[in-house]
Amino acid sequence: MSTPTTPPHLFVVLGATGDLMMRKLLPSLHKLYQKGEIVSPSVILGAARKPISEDQFRALGLQHLVEEKAGTTEGLEPWCREVLHYQCLGEGGPEDYQRLAERIRQIEAARGLPGNRVLYLALPLGALHPAMEGLGSAGLSRGPGWTRLVVEKPFGRDLASAESLNRDIHQSFKEEQVYRIDHYLGKETVQNLLVFRFANLFIESLWNRQWVEHVQITVSESLGVEGRAEYYDTAGAMRDMVQNHLTQLLTLIAMEVPGAFEADAIRNEKVKVLRSVERPGPSDVVFGQYTSGKVDGKDVAGYREEPGVRADSTTETYAAIRLRVASWRWHGVPFFLRTGKRLPRKSTRITVTFKAPPISFFQLSEEYEVNPDRLSIILQPDEGFDLAFEIKVPGEATRTQTHRMKFRYSDVFGEIRDAYETLLLDVLSGDQTLFVRADEVEESWRLYDAILSHPPPVHKYSPGSAGPAESSQLTGELGYRWNDL
Repeated sequence: MSTPTTPPHLFVVLGATGDLMMRKLLPSLHKLYQKGEIVSPSVILGAARKPISEDQFRALGLQHLVEEKAGTTEGLEPWCREVLHYQCLGEGGPEDYQRLAERIRQIEAARGLPGNRVLYLALPLGALHPAMEGLGSAGLSRGPGWTRLVVEKPFGRDLASAESLNRDIHQSFKEEQVYRIDHYLGKETVQNLLVFRFANLFIESLWNRQWVEHVQITVSESLGVEGRAEYYDTAGAMRDMVQNHLTQLLTLIAMEVPGAFEADAIRNEKVKVLRSVERPGPSDVVFGQYTSGKVDGKDVAGYREEPGVRADSTTETYAAIRLRVASWRWHGVPFFLRTGKRLPRKSTRITVTFKAPPISFFQLSEEYEVNPDRLSIILQPDEGFDLAFEIKVPGEATRTQTHRMKFRYSDVFGEIRDAYETLLLDVLSGDQTLFVRADEVEESWRLYDAILSHPPPVHKYSPGSAGPAESSQLTGELGYRWNDL
């Protein structure tokens, strides 16, 4: 069976000389060309303020593709010459965007393209407003074919700025044109959550307060800020990870069955979850910041010692939150979210702990116990599912042990598609299922607005640890403990 291809289009990237384009978008787009999912005459037009020539832009792209080893390096140079174009945006004024619009029309005419356009804003938050003004004034919100606007996170830094940004976008673009991207939603396991829940009746029948004890969602990172201090010190773990990635995972776990397997029906249910979550209070949140110490026998700097971080910074590099979803399905079931840098390892997982038997009739010694069943949904580093359950140890004594059934995508399907490849294909095919709608992003900010306005104290924790000791109170007060990282 032949590989389905996307419709002919022009893929325009604003901020095309930046790290996101060179390390994420360009390698992913190149792989889609390699696989035949994007084909000629479709081309890429990079736009940025950097005053470089088209040949210099192609050389920059070639350099990064070689470094990233995006498939075989054979044929990279002719591909860059054929596919990559560049337009300098100068100071980013109205006349610069008029020149961009004219360049787009020239390329489309020369390549015989029908006027389908992706406008990808690979820009920092502060550059989004002038970019929206420029695109609107140049008439680039509409074209001869379809026009789709892709906006990267962070989408605002609080509720007020998110609402303002949505207003800016909606002045020129309709909501059905807008794709607010969260690359976590492109991971295969996240996409499969909907199928896993709703196509397996025995799972969905257990997915409620009657059978679920609590849920933990963890995104741990072993590295520090790694050159992102300028951004991170003004964002912190809450804005960088919790408000978007972790909260999106929460909505997929807690949502009701949608009326149809299509974008708006699914996103409607996600918004309902956000509106039913009780606003966390001060006792539901713990912040932390890593200090200096040793990791694998090597000295590592504390957060305040990282280049570009203020010496008196109170930015949190760790955040743990306890949430309650006030719905019929989830009443009384706590959801624990946590994320942090300089933790023991890089991992993203959702663990659903089911209730233990109400009465244990097994006569066990103190060193043995019957553990509750647990389902772990692993997003990285090795995507798949684990189901932990109890079995009897062979022999005369009645002893139990916890064992796991494991499923890994790589074992069954080999190499799976990168998250950005998936999301880029969805943009090109017009599928908004995995993208965040305007009301959804605003509800997410509204959930955490009070915390961001009046943040809790920031506790210290050692690099390589599981975070500040104070975070154990969030689970311990309810008789639970954090899962091992």
